[in-house]
Amino acid sequence: MTRASYAADPTASCGREFAENREGTRGPRSEFQRDRDRIIHSIAFRRLRSKTQVFIAPDGDHYRTRLTHSLEVAQIGRVLARALGLDEDLTEALCLAHDIGHPPFGHAGEKALSQALVRHGGFDHNAQSLRTLMRLESPYCEHEGLNLTWELLEGLAKHNGPVHQPGWALAELDRDYPLDLQHYASLEAQIAAIADDIAYDNHDIDDGLRAGFLQLDDLLTIPFVADQWRAVEKRFPGAPRDRQLRELVRGQIGLMVNDVITQTQSAVLGHGSAAAVRAAGRTLGTFSSGMQAHEREIKRFMYDRLYYHPGQLATAERARDVIARLFAAYEQDITLLPESWRSNLPATEPERSRSIADFIAGMTDRYAIDQCAQIYGKVPEGLSNV
Repeated sequence: MTRASYAADPTASCGREFAENREGTRGPRSEFQRDRDRIIHSIAFRRLRSKTQVFIAPDGDHYRTRLTHSLEVAQIGRVLARALGLDEDLTEALCLAHDIGHPPFGHAGEKALSQALVRHGGFDHNAQSLRTLMRLESPYCEHEGLNLTWELLEGLAKHNGPVHQPGWALAELDRDYPLDLQHYASLEAQIAAIADDIAYDNHDIDDGLRAGFLQLDDLLTIPFVADQWRAVEKRFPGAPRDRQLRELVRGQIGLMVNDVITQTQSAVLGHGSAAAVRAAGRTLGTFSSGMQAHEREIKRFMYDRLYYHPGQLATAERARDVIARLFAAYEQDITLLPESWRSNLPATEPERSRSIADFIAGMTDRYAIDQCAQIYGKVPEGLSNV
């Protein structure tokens, strides 16, 4: 495959925060391949298999978790990157790492930690991804963190656009290793962000239908979905309904992917380098205006019918309470923390509370439930709604 002139080039990387001795280097890999491999081999990445995507602590094995979602995002990201001549390894690494800072129970857990740290700067899962990769996940003898490339860290920091007012966590990291937060990220990062949108817009529909939170008749009130459903019924009139529904989801993903490729190819004309992409002053990897309108309509529907479904909200509130109670317990009695964590706990605020939040944010759903049961003597109830 020919690399586009506007693609990130691993041989021209801005480097890593800490210099590395490459004697006895492990295999002929590019810098971005090393990033991807370090993420895949990390403990933080493995924990995603037991962290909430949409449904909290699901009983069924077929629902998505943060891990399976990240893998699906990476698959879509690689397709887009290959079609656009981008660096596939950097795109894949960004996709795999984008949710690594999520606490247990998804946004319910994030809300609890934000409330717990309200006097100490709050909590943001995106900044926590960088904090995890740059400081907390430290398997190497020579330095803190995974020591990923500047391009990978920059892409995670601002894949949704420039960050003009970073929170405390991102501000601290940017002070140590400047990530040029005021400008747009690489096209690889922009593509990773839209791959995330494509994945969860469609796969959350799949999980919502499976769980019974969404009904097909309601989905068909969205004109874009109704058009695709009619096409599926016409093409596969005798197929079982479950297969038709999966074809619907696949078809919508394909339409969105093709739209992004066409729109982005047009948008990057005249931007002949990765630096020009960053200096463009706007996102170049995006949907067309028509597809963007369809995607926003799907999102509105999903918030109304799934994410804010009364059953979802009730379970999320119970999950939020688990995280709030854990934070309160550790704050009041640090002996409840593992000795390895307790021995490094800062003595002063806000660092002390932030470190407790780091510990909780790294938990899986299951571990958080187990810890709450151990501390309070009772397993939290009502934490599975499917």
